[in-house]
Amino acid sequence: MASVENAVENVVDRTRTVVLVDFGGVITSSVLQAFTDFGASLGGDPHLPLELLGRDQPSRTLLADHECGRIDAEAFERGFAERLRVHGAVVAAEGLTARMQAGMSIDQDMLALLGDLRAAGHPVALVSNSFGTGTYDGVDLATVADAVVISAEVGIRKPSRRIYAIACERLRADPGEAVMIDDLQQNLDGAARIGIGGVLHTSAADTRRQLAERFGISA
Repeated sequence: MASVENAVENVVDRTRTVVLVDFGGVITSSVLQAFTDFGASLGGDPHLPLELLGRDQPSRTLLADHECGRIDAEAFERGFAERLRVHGAVVAAEGLTARMQAGMSIDQDMLALLGDLRAAGHPVALVSNSFGTGTYDGVDLATVADAVVISAEVGIRKPSRRIYAIACERLRADPGEAVMIDDLQQNLDGAARIGIGGVLHTSAADTRRQLAERFGISA
């Protein structure tokens, strides 16, 4: 039975021909670590920013509205600075999102992996929840991906299934032909709801290993 299951799995793998990829935490270093480092710089609980964005309803609403383009970065910064102040962390609103992301860097190994995938004939779509301004500075997105889907530009954010469908449409691919690379399981779960395969990203080396056989690239 195990050999039959493996054979079926391999057939399914070979139907995956396109790649959707997250930006923050995949093409960059960890967003969660950057936000924790920012929290530490405030002199209190280093996990406060992530705790608020994850559990504090006003903060969650601010983030959702910003990622969907209903409010701009400045409005998010004003609102989130106030939520931080309510919880004992006094911060300036101006430039807040840039300071939160200051610890992030571009992962050159991931850029190389995406380049190898495209060179092997596999289209790539960037699917990213937008945050702040200048997030994508330093990366020429046109050289990284064949299609770019930014949440604020389409008015939908991950893990909504619609944002993944838009990416597939722009690549002219069926969701059953796609694999999503993301560092958050909830985003992979959203993609899976329309039949997209998932790779939980922890490092460029591990993601390359997971993709190598099914996409015909070097491990």
